[in-house]
Amino acid sequence: MMQAEQRFVIHGVPWHTYVRLRDELDTPGLRMTFIEGTLELTSPSIDHEAAKKSIARLIELFALERDVPLYSYGSATFRREDRSRGLEPDECYCVGEALKEFPDIAIQVVLTSGGIDKLSVYSGLGVREVWFWERGAFQIHASRGEEYEAITASELLPNLDLVALARFVRWPDQHEAVKAFRSWLRNET
Repeated sequence: MMQAEQRFVIHGVPWHTYVRLRDELDTPGLRMTFIEGTLELTSPSIDHEAAKKSIARLIELFALERDVPLYSYGSATFRREDRSRGLEPDECYCVGEALKEFPDIAIQVVLTSGGIDKLSVYSGLGVREVWFWERGAFQIHASRGEEYEAITASELLPNLDLVALARFVRWPDQHEAVKAFRSWLRNET
């Protein structure tokens, strides 16, 4: 049975209040998303965290097996005062080089609907690709200036088969999924 996530949205929050809350309430399991005075507080469920870790383990295994320089920053807080935006992605990565300011790829696990539109936040941060894991599949969005365009494959990790990746994310046993994905990668031609 899927555990529900806790979500609370507050409107009319000044930037300095968001920053102070984020700094003071820096506790594991509390995510904050801020855009132009609206603050969303989320406490992810066990199911959410299991999905994000499965995705992370599989992507990192892909990078290791294919010798792709991938730098992981987990769910670090990224914010930009001049655009009035901030959040913690579920997972995030830079491809090719270490983080300069914002990640190249942000991953969001979506188990429940509602809350702040994350693409609007990411566009203000300049994240190049946002991957949503929702209903057992990936939806990838690539930055096109101030907007995002839905794409079928990652432009930053073009050799990663997202359909196959999704199949392994859906496995009920995380450890077995990682081993099976490694075997699949080594036998893929």
